[in-house]
Amino acid sequence: MRRAAASLASALILFFARFITAVRGRWAGVEPSDEQRIYFANHASHGDFVLIWTVLPRRLRFTTRPVAGSDYWLKGALRRFIGRDVFNAVLIDRDRESRTSDPIAQMTEALDAGSSLIVFPEGTRNTTEARLLPFKSGLFHLAQARPNVALVPAWIDNLNRVMPKGEFVPIPLICTVTFGAPLRLSEGETKQDFLARAEAALLALSPKANAT
Repeated sequence: MRRAAASLASALILFFARFITAVRGRWAGVEPSDEQRIYFANHASHGDFVLIWTVLPRRLRFTTRPVAGSDYWLKGALRRFIGRDVFNAVLIDRDRESRTSDPIAQMTEALDAGSSLIVFPEGTRNTTEARLLPFKSGLFHLAQARPNVALVPAWIDNLNRVMPKGEFVPIPLICTVTFGAPLRLSEGETKQDFLARAEAALLALSPKANAT
């Protein structure tokens, strides 16, 4: 029954996301593939990973797991059901003092089991005017731990306007998810250089970058 309920909820969320946002996936420099990947994206809404998941081909959705904060997705029965049962999220405790599991170990365990991942290197939602917050070091450590897994940048546009912070009724607007060319950690590349390169690859997909 729980699996059937999760399958129904998945279909409803997929329909709702497409109905509200008419979300379109743009594959620029990369194509959808069964190859294992780490999708890294900008983060402005709790619905970000839903849009990425929505535009992936159906066969890829079943093998792609979002990485999300347990403090949000374990709060209440409904969120817990959506996070665990519907999306099979890798739930990370973002509090260094209370966590009992290493986040990188959790993510590499999911990769070793054959899953692809959706991660948000900013670490938290960006509610500022800046296009991106500085990346945390987790993306570097993940690339270092599994250097053969391709990292694919994914820019999510407009979702923060669909559901502004503090609002409960979504505003129908067209959203896009643009996927860029894969990158990998280069031999001898420093953390600072790698994160700067990853940030630049993601920013290059934003509408403002393409308008100049």
